[in-house]
Amino acid sequence: MIDLAALASLRAVDRTGSVVAAAEALGFTPSAVSQQVKRLERQCGVPLLERVGRGVMLTGHGRHLADAGAQVLADLEEIESALHHSTGAVSGHLRVTAFSTAMRGMVAPAVASVLADHIDLSVALTEREPWDTVDLVASGQADLGLVHTWGDVPIAVPDHLVRTMVAHDVADVVVPAGHHLASRSRVSPQDLLDEGWIATPEGTICRQWLLRMYDGTGRLPRIAHQSLEFESHVALVRAGLGVALIPRLGRQALPPEVVAVPAHRPVPTRTITALHRRSMAASPAIGCLLEALTGSARGRS
Repeated sequence: MIDLAALASLRAVDRTGSVVAAAEALGFTPSAVSQQVKRLERQCGVPLLERVGRGVMLTGHGRHLADAGAQVLADLEEIESALHHSTGAVSGHLRVTAFSTAMRGMVAPAVASVLADHIDLSVALTEREPWDTVDLVASGQADLGLVHTWGDVPIAVPDHLVRTMVAHDVADVVVPAGHHLASRSRVSPQDLLDEGWIATPEGTICRQWLLRMYDGTGRLPRIAHQSLEFESHVALVRAGLGVALIPRLGRQALPPEVVAVPAHRPVPTRTITALHRRSMAASPAIGCLLEALTGSARGRS
């Protein structure tokens, strides 16, 4: 009989390219993962891994087993979710990933509320960028993930994941209180052509949206400073070092030295979506947490 835990380890090695990385992803030691794969090789009677440089890759037999095993593991996850659904038990362990502002503004209060009501449930939280979250949920390394998309900037989601729209969020242009635009009721990209922006790093979704805002102006935003955290953006604006586009979700009360001005043409709006595997659709724990996240979003609107 094939060892299912060992099969999951083989798939992790396939995803990550090494035993060490697979162990880190699974929360095991490299020795434990190596032993599981060796046990699987003995059970199957064929080699499953071969060394390539400093890493490893699956043999043809290993590829066949990993691909076929993916459906087996998904079927078992679906059976387990259905069993929990039949009893109504909100229990077990959920791994949740979310981007930073959702973690502060939605996930923290929602998870705290759910755990207070369901003592047999445990939740592990990890903060990750949306693209990473999609990969983690799709590969089984996380059970529920929150991602965001701005306007028509897409994010690819595999077919075996279920999307649930949780909330919409709006970003404002944050400027120093003495800035010439601070008293405006709203601003457009045309008003901001000569401003120096404090922006998230290149390649992030928020940076992509800032670039997209300037479509039709004939210009690109002038990036003066880069910082990953919006709290740092506020500090830099407060110091008079530029302006920033900062979402309302998870935003702390602004200091008196800065002002948030609504933007239009376009209004910078993002959609926040929860993702989980289709095989977990019947899970009461997933349903309970989705309900809490949606309620958290309504509570702040």
